[in-house]
Amino acid sequence: MTNRAIINADVTKGTINKNIYGHFAEHLGRCIYEGFWVGEDSEIPNTNGIRNDVVEALKNIKIPVLRWPGGCFADEYHWKDGIGPRENRKRMVNTHWGGVIENNHFGTHEFFMLCDMLETEPYVCGNVGSGTVQEMSEWVEYMTFNGESPMANLRQENGKEEPWALTYFGVGNENWGCGGNMRPQYYADLYNRFQTYVRNYGENKIYRIAGGPNVDDYKWTDVLMRESAQHMDGLSLHYYTIPGEFWTGKGAATNFPEDEWDVTMQKAYHIQELIEKHSTIMDKYDPEKRVGLIIDEWGTWFDVEEGTNPGFLYQQNTIRDALVAGVSLNIFNDHSDRVQMANIAQTINVLQSMILTDKEKMILTPTYHVFEMYKVHQDAAKVALDITSDTFKVGEKEMPQVTASASKANDGNLNITLCNVDRANVADLTIDLRGIDVNQITGRVLTANEMDAHNTFDNPDNVKPIDFTDFQINGNELSINLPSKSVVALSVK
Repeated sequence: MTNRAIINADVTKGTINKNIYGHFAEHLGRCIYEGFWVGEDSEIPNTNGIRNDVVEALKNIKIPVLRWPGGCFADEYHWKDGIGPRENRKRMVNTHWGGVIENNHFGTHEFFMLCDMLETEPYVCGNVGSGTVQEMSEWVEYMTFNGESPMANLRQENGKEEPWALTYFGVGNENWGCGGNMRPQYYADLYNRFQTYVRNYGENKIYRIAGGPNVDDYKWTDVLMRESAQHMDGLSLHYYTIPGEFWTGKGAATNFPEDEWDVTMQKAYHIQELIEKHSTIMDKYDPEKRVGLIIDEWGTWFDVEEGTNPGFLYQQNTIRDALVAGVSLNIFNDHSDRVQMANIAQTINVLQSMILTDKEKMILTPTYHVFEMYKVHQDAAKVALDITSDTFKVGEKEMPQVTASASKANDGNLNITLCNVDRANVADLTIDLRGIDVNQITGRVLTANEMDAHNTFDNPDNVKPIDFTDFQINGNELSINLPSKSVVALSVK
């Protein structure tokens, strides 16, 4: 079989929502504290307590939306503990993540300040599990009401005269699990009630996101869509790529055997089936696709690094993670008619992160580089792409060796992203480029010799993109040699 693709650059199929390239920052481990927030008195260069190097790096990948404060933490978070003078804020125990003290120094004002610095949209997740309707309603009023009201007055007393703009609001998180261990029928009733009081104040219009299913819980999706579709704008889906067993050993982030590479790729590709099956259920109740599928937690999850707090979920990030990111983003792009946001977990120092920090040091991960290579797809026109790929078996399941995305940017350039998930073999790919006059092609590749190659604080540039020229153009036929375990980005002018 031959790897072959046809791209019709003059046939568009909707827009790839930039929010597919979203991120997630929870009060977990060293994501917020030491990651984003170091405090104004830190010797690490910062602006009002937020690390300058982190902001600069994340602005470079054009983060479109940032989800906060959780995750499981969201359903034990009481927002009034995180406002006002920091020295007066309540201290609490982070019972989900390591049993450490949360001093609430990073709260609502700090989060919106961070979003302003990143030039990104805030996505706030409210507390259904241990909170009240009044608490959630007052938080929305505090953030978005422009006028005189108890919460607007309180916000002004805390130094913010004008309200913030807030579009995305999650009504609970994982309410089937850490957010309350609820049945879908019970959560649907609670969702309908809580969202009623998530008000649109003035010109601020909120996009309400309901807590959706865990992995393949299709019953949850059916019940939520049947009972609550008319009250929601988005429905979340959570899925993590885990090569091992969740409770007995997920697998190592580095020094893993060859078969774990293969299993990881197969598990990553499983999101395709999940999107298709959940979308089929959503289509039954919402054939116009008004409700977005919001994959607001995804990424790799391995055993924590030796010597770190097990509740901090700190793991290394290798070329394997980069391929999981590339494959997943290609799939999300392909389903951009229904998938309207995705938020990788998590931005810094937790799970499949963009950035790792160690005091004043900071490194970019292979996953970061994939997001940088793929940022050209944000809000671009998806173009018709048909690909036939060689396959390989992992157990009883087959998956393609090559996955791809293609989009057309406002400048008219055609951008193609390609992944060869094979850890050992080159993939020869032929692309028939139609509907475009080819004048120039430039490329970059992210690859490595070792399947667990990664960046360290001593060797921060071990895995990074380099120029890619291993292709030939004959008329409108493009022949490409994709290295093993590689992510390639091409720009056709």
